[in-house]
Amino acid sequence: MANHKSSLKRIRQSEKRKLENRYWAKTARNAVRKVRKMTEKSEAEAAYSKVQSLLQRLGRKNIISKKKAANLCSGLSMHINKLG
Repeated sequence: MANHKSSLKRIRQSEKRKLENRYWAKTARNAVRKVRKMTEKSEAEAAYSKVQSLLQRLGRKNIISKKKAANLCSGLSMHINKLG
């Protein structure tokens, strides 16, 4: 167990951040899956703009890495371009 007040606070903070990061990472994964399932191009493009901004924001905040966010955005745009 922790011996100092500061270490107790650090434990509380890290637990809170862990839960929040897990929530946002899961939300992003679900949003990406939802766009990948879409078959209409116009519908997918509308959803893509929201998902892209979400991924870039999470990349900036280091919830997911910037490169992973960029790779996911790139893959989604390629998927949307293939739709007819």
